[in-house]
Order: sequence, then structure tokens, then C-alpha cells
Amino acid sequence: METESKLRLADVFVTIRDPRQARKVKHDLVELLVVAVNAVLVGANTFVDIELWANEKLDWLHQYLKLENGIPSHDTFGRLFGLINPDEFEAAFRRWVGTILPALGADRVVAIDGKTRRRSGKVDATPLHLVSAFAADAGLVLGQRATAEKSNEKTAIPELLATLALEGCIVTIDAMGTQASIAQAIRDRGADDILAVKANQPTLADSMREFFDQFLVAPEQTPHTFTETVEKSHGRLETRRGFAFTQPDCLAKPEQWPDLKSFAVIEAERWIKGKTSFERRFYISSLPADANRLARAVRDHWAVENRLHWCMDVAFADDQMRVRTRHAAHNLAILKHITLNLIRLDPIKRKGGIRARRFIAATSDRYRSELLGLV
Repeated sequence: METESKLRLADVFVTIRDPRQARKVKHDLVELLVVAVNAVLVGANTFVDIELWANEKLDWLHQYLKLENGIPSHDTFGRLFGLINPDEFEAAFRRWVGTILPALGADRVVAIDGKTRRRSGKVDATPLHLVSAFAADAGLVLGQRATAEKSNEKTAIPELLATLALEGCIVTIDAMGTQASIAQAIRDRGADDILAVKANQPTLADSMREFFDQFLVAPEQTPHTFTETVEKSHGRLETRRGFAFTQPDCLAKPEQWPDLKSFAVIEAERWIKGKTSFERRFYISSLPADANRLARAVRDHWAVENRLHWCMDVAFADDQMRVRTRHAAHNLAILKHITLNLIRLDPIKRKGGIRARRFIAATSDRYRSELLGLV
């Protein structure tokens, strides 16, 4: 997957409307957003952190920004992020990603998954739940969409899909998104789908389990493809087996799923420190019944858990974020996604992961400038 040169951050943010009253504005909107990205990049996780860091690095910031009235208070940063329209912020984010990753290419896995910012809720509002699209092999966030209040991912996923260029990609979604309307939305974008089937589609899941149980009695009598991989590391041994079938007519109501061509069963047997566990998962897909291709895409899907959700919690302290003012939590989450992408776009491999990169950015003005496209 090829990426192009990064668009300057000032160009990314210039399309966002300033929500403040013009006569009361003392600080330029674009400059404040650039300051905030810089601060988050080096380890700031709160608005107080952003203010403290920016004041310490004011001389360096003056090389690239005017900042005629200096650095505003953390309360000003908080109010501003609470006022910015998150839809406009998301659109600016996607436009930026589109310039650095203009085409994903055939068979690239785009994992769709949601995450709740647990401490962003308050008495009269639920916590922010953000559904993200994640390019698994590049490790980049392509876009995000917040679920509406008193709603869930079923409504947010089609809205997110409608904003993405997905032609030729494979979109993978966990069971919450296994809906006929979402499958149609994926196909409408020119992509193929792999959808997990669990208890939220009980009739379909039961028919798949029944089919597979019968298959195991005499596997040679049923056309299928098969793949098996063995992975061993750090005292953990895992054997994964994949079975793919071209008989969707054997399932319950196959006609409701757009362009349904195959279904798959993935088994995982794990041995960890003398204990063995077994898991069997079911999937439907618009792809042909190629067990190796389907199993690889399913495996790639879980990158969204490790390389995005886990990273947001561990490296960016996402679950500790207590921002609750209007849109502030949503906009700060987008800002962290921008920062994560900037770090992942670094062409030089370095040890230590995201946390180490943030540490280097905090100590090296040159490295920070390069990541942000300031030089």
C-alpha cells in the first residue's frame, strides 16, 4: 500500500468553521488546532497538558505559527473543542487521509469496529461511542462516526461507510454490524463483506451450526476449501483451521443477504501454559469460498482491537479521558486518531511502539517537525 506526502496540518484544518463569536476571538482557530496536535503527539492527554506543554515550547511554536496572543488557557481549549462541529472535524480528517492514502487497493481489509470512551459520560448523557474504519495492514484510521444518543452501531456504520472510498476492499464487521442493510451499504460502495454471525442472528447462526455438525460427520461428501495455520510464540501455541462453503442455500433465509456467495467456519485451538481452549466462529461473505483468503481477512480484522483500541487505551489513555463538555470528547478522540496516523506514517522503523514514538517526539524538535509536515 502506497502513501503520498502528507498534507500540512494548517491545510487540513482550514475547512473547519470557527464556532466562536468573531468579536471575542483572540486566538486563531487553525493555529490552536495545530498546537493541540503537537501537544497530543508528544504525550498530552488532557487540555491542561496541552496548555502546559505549549507554554514551555512557545519559542519553538513561533517558528511555524504567529500565536499573536500567546497560548490560551486549558479552559479555552476545552470550550473550543466543545463547540467545534465534530462532523466538520471528521470530514477534515477524512480529506487528509484521502491525500495520504488515495487508494487502498484490491483485497485490502478495512475493519469496522466501535469503542466506548467509558469516562466521557455524565448524568444526563451516555458515554461517547465511536465507530471507526481501520485499514488493517497500514494501521491507519480511515474515518470515524459517533453513534447517536439512544442509538447503536447499526445506524452509525452505514453513515460511516457512505463517507469512505472502499472499491475493491474487503470490509469486515463483528456481529453487531451483521445486518442486511449494512451488507447492502458495503456492496453499494464497491466492496466485499465478511460479517460475523452470532446470537444477534439466532436463526442464521443455528442453521450454520447445524450444517457444520453434519459436515463433520462426512466432510469428504461436501464441497469445501480448507486452510490451517499454526502459530507459536511466548509460551502460546495456536492452531487455526478455516472451512469455506459454497452452499448458502442451505442457510436460513439466504436471499436477504446481498450477493451472498459463501460462508465460513473458523476454529481456533489455543494452548497456553498447559491450558487448552477452543473457539468456533461463523461468517457469511460476498466473496467466493476460498478458505485461505477468508481466514486471512478474518485474522486481519482483529488488528483493530490491538493496533487501534488497545493502543488508544494504553498509549493515549483513552479510557481515562474525563472530557464531557458538549463535543469535546468526540473532537479530542479525532485529534488522537490524527496523531496515531502521523506516527504510523513515519517511514523510519523504531523500537518501542507508539509510546516510544511519542517520547521521541517530545524530546526531538526535528522529529516532531518531520512527523507534522512542518519541514
